[in-house]
Order: sequence, then structure tokens, then C-alpha cells
Amino acid sequence: MQKHLQDAKLHEECGIFGILTNTEEAAGLTCNALLALQHRGQEGAGIAVLKNGSLLYHKNTGLVSEVFHKGVMAKLPRADMAIGHVRYSTTGGNTRSNTQPMITEYLTGRIAAAHNGNIVNAAAIRARLEAEGCSFAATNDSEVISSLIAWEALHGESIEDAVATAAAQLRGAFSLVVLSSRDRLIALRDGAGFRPLCLGQNSHGFAVASESCALDSAGFTFVRDILPGEMVIIHRDGTLESRMVLSNARQGLCIFEYVYFARTDSTLDGLSVYEARIQMGRMLAKEHPVEADMVCGVPDSGLEAAIGYAMESGLPYQHGFVKNRYIGRSFIFPSQAQRDAAVRLKLNPLRVNVEGKRVVLVDDSIVRGTTSARIVQSLRQAGAKEVHLRISSPPFRHSCHFGTDIDSEENLIANRMSLEEICKQIGADSLGYISLEGLKTACGQARLPLCTGCFNGDYPVKPGEDHIKGQFEPNDH
Repeated sequence: MQKHLQDAKLHEECGIFGILTNTEEAAGLTCNALLALQHRGQEGAGIAVLKNGSLLYHKNTGLVSEVFHKGVMAKLPRADMAIGHVRYSTTGGNTRSNTQPMITEYLTGRIAAAHNGNIVNAAAIRARLEAEGCSFAATNDSEVISSLIAWEALHGESIEDAVATAAAQLRGAFSLVVLSSRDRLIALRDGAGFRPLCLGQNSHGFAVASESCALDSAGFTFVRDILPGEMVIIHRDGTLESRMVLSNARQGLCIFEYVYFARTDSTLDGLSVYEARIQMGRMLAKEHPVEADMVCGVPDSGLEAAIGYAMESGLPYQHGFVKNRYIGRSFIFPSQAQRDAAVRLKLNPLRVNVEGKRVVLVDDSIVRGTTSARIVQSLRQAGAKEVHLRISSPPFRHSCHFGTDIDSEENLIANRMSLEEICKQIGADSLGYISLEGLKTACGQARLPLCTGCFNGDYPVKPGEDHIKGQFEPNDH
């Protein structure tokens, strides 16, 4: 069952965090980190802690602040090890059972696991485990990962070796944290490096996170990015071990992490997200100049690119919108009229700045075009004389099989219309997308190659025939 996509914005499925701290404040620090990662998933949150060899957890649907209110936090035990997760589900099934971390018990232990990405052969692995007698309570591939690790551990391997052996069987994208009742916190990034994962340290211990902004919020100093294929093992005594356990012929961090997903104050694989977005705006101004009176961005991910456009073009940058940060995501409303009203409530033009002006409007992407059309219309209703739309990513032409919620290819507006037709459909006076080469140049300081499959169909890992849609809730983490 497809969700309402009338807001037609992209979403990324989750954020993960893991911590060892001798302060026994693991749960509270994990909560802080999840609040910093809230942009990566707003539909569910969970924390698991390790206390005296027992794994205890709480998880539920909702925002971090809703799931971990004061009463819940008071009940979580003081502990020195924990993992946490924020979730975005792309195709329904937003239930507590699908919320992470996933807890799996086996004969000699218990693990909690949380992951970011999408496993394209999850259906085949689940069928094999079910044939061996394993049962499943959820409908996502994260439970498959957790069960596979437990299966390998049950058959005599150490928990570290079990994680490595299980990971070698997975095809697709995954950044993974595992908390074991055997006093281990394990972090692993897939061999291609699709999803970000980094390591932090302070005088009290270590932490791993999807983004460096979460390390900052939990009081840890960024140490380095975890490498594609690297497994980091954090022992309870504070020692850290690193193993390279996976390899891939090609590597590729999702380029849309820089365009949209990651928080502006994060650094991913050596490149500041803020700097990348500024450079995207500069490239847009070089590739698509226009005579105008001002530049503004669509909050939030369009703002830095708009600043870059203004820097390069010499046009003044001004705020074009006021964003209401207390309105939920528009697709939760059951009717189209309610969704349209929610968009207006969330993003209101600043008439005093745009009235009578020729406006360059910078946004991060166009998926179906419906959101862009509403935003352009709102500027015109506020008195804008002209609206010139500039997009800091190339046109989407392909679906993502590795964890990004991109609509089916037949629904992508770039596959249905020419540039001129899209411009007319949206109601803009002109439209310009950054070129793929321009985007690569803007992100040129990243240490990893970049996956651009959603733009050109060139993926570091081929999805393969075992990626059968419908057997799972794809990208559902």
C-alpha cells in the first residue's frame, strides 16, 4: 500500500546511534543523539540499553520527544551501553513491531540491532531462515538482519564473527549497529558505503552515529568516518577493535545525503554538508543565470544552495518564507484539501520581501512537481512579479533500491515531461536543474565516490533479480 505522496518530497528512512560511556548515562545521551537525527525519520524511535547482561528497550511510533517523554526516560535503567534508532517507513506498516531496534533472542544470548538502508535480498534470506524454523514478528528487513546474526551466533561463532558472516550474505545498503548481551557494541558499514556512519570519542567512551551532528549533541568529538566494509567493535572495557570484513568492486555514498538528507552541520566522508550545498548554489548560478531582484531558498535544504547562488550571481539573498516547525508532515492528512492546507500552514511566503520582485527560488529537488507548483503559486499570491525556479539536483529518472524513498519511475515528472513542460506545469517563469557534472563538482571534496543511480541509473551494486517488491515493505526502517 503506497503512502500519500502528494507532498512529493523525498525522505530517507532512518538514523542510528550507539554508545559506550562510563557515566552510565547511555540512555539519556542516546535520546539526545536521536533528537539530533530526527530529520532522518519522524515515524518511530527506539532505544535499547545493556544492564548487567540484560537487554532492556523501549520503542514506539512517533517523534523522539513523544516516545521518550520524562516518564519513559525515568524507567530506563542507568547503563553504560545503548543503541538507538529513528525511523521513516516508506510503504505503510508504521507499527511498533516495525520500529527499531529489533530485539532477537537465541539459545545463548540476545541482541538488539538497528540499521539504515535497504537489503535487496532480504526476502530470500527470510525464506531460508523460516525454512530453518525461525519466526518473524515484523515486516521489515531489519528483523531479517537481526535474525540472521542470531542464527550465525547460535551456530557457534562469536558475536563479532556472526555479524561479519551475516553481513557477507547481505546485498544492498546498510549501516548497522548491534548491541550484544555479550558486552559488545558493533558498528558496520556495507562494502559500497551507501549510507554514512562515523565514530566519536570523549573522555568517557565511544559513540557511533549516522551523522556527526549526533556526536556533537551527545558530547562526543568526531574521530573519523567508518570505512565502507569496516566493522568497529567496542568492548565494555573501553577498548576498540577494527576489522575490514566486506569489500565491493565499486563504492558510492548516496549523493543525496549532501543535497538533502544530512543535517547542514554534519560532515560526511570528509565533506561539510554546508559547504557542499553552498557550492551547489554557486554551480547553479553559473549554469543557469537569470536577471532577477533577489534569491531565496525553500526551507530547509534549499537555503544554503540559495546562499551560494546569491554569492555567485551577486543578487541579494533574502528570506522568502516563514516555516512553521510545529506542523506535522502533510501526507498524514486524509484529504487533499487538508494536505494543501497543511502545506500553507507549514510554509508561508514573506510578502514584505517578495512582493513586486523577480525572485530566484532555489529548492533541492522535484519529484512529482506538486509541491513545487504549490510553492511557486504561493509566491505569486504574495505578489512576486516573476518566479525563476532553480534545483540543486539533476532530474530524477530512476528509482532507488538502497533506502531512499523515490517514487516509481513512471511517476517521476522528469520521465513524463520535457523541461519546458515541467516549467509550465509548475507555473514558473523559468526552470533550471544543476547538471550531474555540476553536482559532482560541488561534492568533489568527498573522500568517497558517489552513487548517482537515481539520476543516471548507474548504481555501485546492481539490485538483482532477488529484489522482489511486495514481499517486504521496501526501505522500511
